[in-house]
Amino acid sequence: MNENKFNGMGKIYSKYRPSYPFDFIDYLFTDVGISQRSIIADIGSGTGILTRQLLEKGSKVYGIEPNADMRDIAETNLNNFLGFTSVNGNAENTTIDDNSVDYITVAQAFHWFDRERFKKECQRILKPEEKVILVWNIRDNNNELVIENYEVNRKYCPNFKGFSDGMYGKTNKDDFSDFFNGKYETKVFPNNLIFDMDEFIGRNLSSSYALKSNDSQYNNYVNELKKIYKNIAITDNL
Repeated sequence: MNENKFNGMGKIYSKYRPSYPFDFIDYLFTDVGISQRSIIADIGSGTGILTRQLLEKGSKVYGIEPNADMRDIAETNLNNFLGFTSVNGNAENTTIDDNSVDYITVAQAFHWFDRERFKKECQRILKPEEKVILVWNIRDNNNELVIENYEVNRKYCPNFKGFSDGMYGKTNKDDFSDFFNGKYETKVFPNNLIFDMDEFIGRNLSSSYALKSNDSQYNNYVNELKKIYKNIAITDNL
């Protein structure tokens, strides 16, 4: 099952995965309609990165996550928020009540879901006429570091099929017409990230396809990631 792809990765995921742009969060509250009174189901919530940002704005959030390791990290990190409820559920069976939430958010996880079953679950738990918001941090595929990073992952990681980046729909880029019945809009917000070497290595190791420390090629993989980081960092500083 897809949730097992992140077994044992809760700590590294929580530490190295980026949050989402402040402008995007503000947009949800000023344009989309989310408010402090809103009840949100953050599905596939992982270690609670987006969940935290919604809680900080005052909303009530169900963090729905099937992976126990990821869910435990979220519960530890977010237990001070009164509006947070941790739920052991998945996209196709959230376990929460019918017509119980105002909004559904999915950060970095939609491409793991069974679209048809998730769509039915959204229809079940959403209040009438409310919204589903799909969110991804995506890479700049023209960036030299991203290009070199792709090649290293392709060389060492057997499960690497390319950077999914989420925005690729069922058939074409940004094609979610089957899920939204043709009624949706796409918004893009800049989220420029600056990594030191430790953060760059950690971001790679937090991916589902990354080698684990007991893999025979793990040290070679990490050393090559360090190499491309050093080379490109030096080039950029010339």
